[in-house]
Amino acid sequence: MTDLPADNAPDNVRELSDVPSVEVISKAAIMLLSSAAERLGLADEDPDTSPRRDLDEARRLITALAGLVTASVEYLGPHAGPLREGLQSVQRAFREASAFPDEPGQGPGEKYTGPVY
Repeated sequence: MTDLPADNAPDNVRELSDVPSVEVISKAAIMLLSSAAERLGLADEDPDTSPRRDLDEARRLITALAGLVTASVEYLGPHAGPLREGLQSVQRAFREASAFPDEPGQGPGEKYTGPVY
């Protein structure tokens, strides 16, 4: 994982093989969720005027998040609920941000999650 020899590696670096799969999946999901929120402008005081708002990018990130969470739900244990809630939040935020909202079931990730209202 690192270019450093094992005896020179920082204490906070772990080998990827030592990281439990649920942690890898959860961290990937959180990264997708955070990035989608940024692209929706939710990190700014006024999302409607956010220079970071990019609904095309947000759609891609939300769809990837939906696929990951849906495919992994049986392995996520107690992490599943909060990740699903976060996913639904960005799906609803996307619908609200869209000038022409998608039909129910056609929004980002909804082919994996079902319609989000």
